[in-house]
Amino acid sequence: MPRAFMKFCAVFALALSFAAPSFAHHVKKSQSSTMPVTTSSAKARQLFFKGVEDYENLYLERCNEDWRAAVKEDATLAVAWAWIAFNSGNPEEVSSAREKARELAPKATPGEQLMVAWISKVQEGDFIGGISAMNDMLEMYPRDKHLWYLAGNWLMGENGDDQAEHFMLKALAIDKNFPAAVNDLAYVEARHREFDKAFTAMDRYLVLLPNEPNPQDSYGELKRMAGQFDSALEHYQAALKIDPDFVSAQLGLGDTYALMGNQEQARAEYDKAIRFAHNEADRLTYGMQKAMTYVREGNFAEADKQFTEIAQNAHAKAQGLQEAQAYRHKAEYQSDDTAALRELKLAEDALHHQASIAHSDRDEETSRIWRVRVMRAAHAGNQAVAEQTLKDLEKLANSSRNRVIQASYQGAAGMLLMQQKKYLEAIAHLEEDQENPFTMELLVQAYYQTSQPEKVHEIEVKLRGMNVPTMEQALVVPAARSRKPTS
Repeated sequence: MPRAFMKFCAVFALALSFAAPSFAHHVKKSQSSTMPVTTSSAKARQLFFKGVEDYENLYLERCNEDWRAAVKEDATLAVAWAWIAFNSGNPEEVSSAREKARELAPKATPGEQLMVAWISKVQEGDFIGGISAMNDMLEMYPRDKHLWYLAGNWLMGENGDDQAEHFMLKALAIDKNFPAAVNDLAYVEARHREFDKAFTAMDRYLVLLPNEPNPQDSYGELKRMAGQFDSALEHYQAALKIDPDFVSAQLGLGDTYALMGNQEQARAEYDKAIRFAHNEADRLTYGMQKAMTYVREGNFAEADKQFTEIAQNAHAKAQGLQEAQAYRHKAEYQSDDTAALRELKLAEDALHHQASIAHSDRDEETSRIWRVRVMRAAHAGNQAVAEQTLKDLEKLANSSRNRVIQASYQGAAGMLLMQQKKYLEAIAHLEEDQENPFTMELLVQAYYQTSQPEKVHEIEVKLRGMNVPTMEQALVVPAARSRKPTS
């Protein structure tokens, strides 16, 4: 998205066009209120829908087991293969399942073909084609609450909160007591810092599913986002009391203690999450969360050791995405720019160790790596590298509607403009990436330099109130809280 700013605006408007399906293709609505599943096996059908239910209740490995069992019962069940590809943490399985789904799709119903196209095209980097297929699928089955949820839930992972909110409201218009949609709507409200509304929705969610762990787990996360840490811990513990194997809640305990400043207890909780992780990708991710506790303590030597071991382990386990993430995180906190750039080179190389990494995952992580490279090269005074990397990032953003990539570009472009003291131009870019603490810190400076005190106050409050367990939060937010607010 980018370039001349007017061109950026035009492309960004296009990216927003999937907020509500435009249905430009005028797909004929199905007589059925729900999308059928093509299989001659009643057992396979049952297992597929059990997988959908488990996915909606955030049993994110159990649903994979359901879909794997479904294709054992009927190896021609295209949509089950598609959802294995969508949700698996094993890049080899993702690649092979996606190919299987595409191969089988022509034998399925038109709605199933659109579902397969949505998932496969997005993973292959064709966001326009994938979103078009998603919109057509929703037009074909406008009364299928599960489809609205699945699409909206995906959008939340792609920084499309406003669009996700619209989709969840569509699902709730069909069934006002649809638990999964109530849950995701609460998350959107919390991300907008409308915590009272989010907690009201969570209270409903608890009533709807009193014996499931995810309502307690979700409540814990939203309480943590609001800075109500003690309450968050209580909800996570309640989730584990319902299901001791609900690892998301165990991870939540670690994340909460880390944000509270109790890094020793956080590591103890992370160790439990690592031990009980359901797959290798999660195990490595939890390990990175643990490694960040050393960054929060300022023990960078131990953090270096931890992230290097995770990267090497990921490489040995053919988990190239996690290998790249570990090296990128290591680069982010280095005091020496040359060392940081060296780690970023390792991160970028890691993305090409396995051809099976989904195109979308590779592009998103590449954009994050390049964003950090722009920042570190500029800080080192290497303008040539910074500007060339930004051009590469701009080209990547121009070729994709992926919001993660767009945000990476906007943050990097705004940062370089701030370095050049072009504050108004920088603001136009930075405001498109307001969820990143580095960007928020720059916005505080930009608003101050352009005499916008109300916006300075607004963004400072948002920055100081950010309680997310990320490297960016660890590096920026505690320091921002310790400083006197900008006047």
